Amino acid sequence: MNAAERGELFIVSGPSGSGKSSLCDALLKQSPNLYLSISCTTREPRPGEADGREYHFLTRELFEAERGEGAFLEWADVHGNLYGTRKPDVEAALDSGLDILLEIDWQGAAQVAEKIEGAFRIFIMPPTLEVLKERLILRGQDDASTVEKRFKAAESEMQHAGEAHYQIVNDRFEDALEEIQTIYENNHS
Repeated sequence: MNAAERGELFIVSGPSGSGKSSLCDALLKQSPNLYLSISCTTREPRPGEADGREYHFLTRELFEAERGEGAFLEWADVHGNLYGTRKPDVEAALDSGLDILLEIDWQGAAQVAEKIEGAFRIFIMPPTLEVLKERLILRGQDDASTVEKRFKAAESEMQHAGEAHYQIVNDRFEDALEEIQTIYENNHS
């Protein structure tokens, strides 16, 4: 690759339980030239998560200080926790020719699309709200009140699917993975 070529940015969003993390993980395994941007969050790590791997886990105070300094390309308050993507990390990777994958919520996707021209937005949808609720319960990561909060937010979040360049309904995982892989292959540098 020509060193002067800038990498491409792919933004994947969708409601909790839509399967976006699983699809992103599988896409990354199949795409050696695609790298995941690690977001920052103020939420507590889930079992098995490690700082710097799934997220950079920050205190609310540190997150707010960095936000005040303009360090974030995007940030959002999601379910009472702050999430954000550090701008210098993404810009440096793109400038070095790497293709970058951002797995963020629709609010963050909209912020990034305003700031980085040519970013490809992909929205992952569940086949139905009933399937979404079942997935949230079965994954066993959240207590009942959090599951209910995420489920209620999903309807609102899904109204933003049309803002993305591509919408994928994750009914059958293998089909959804093939769709996202094709989108990446057709648009990467």
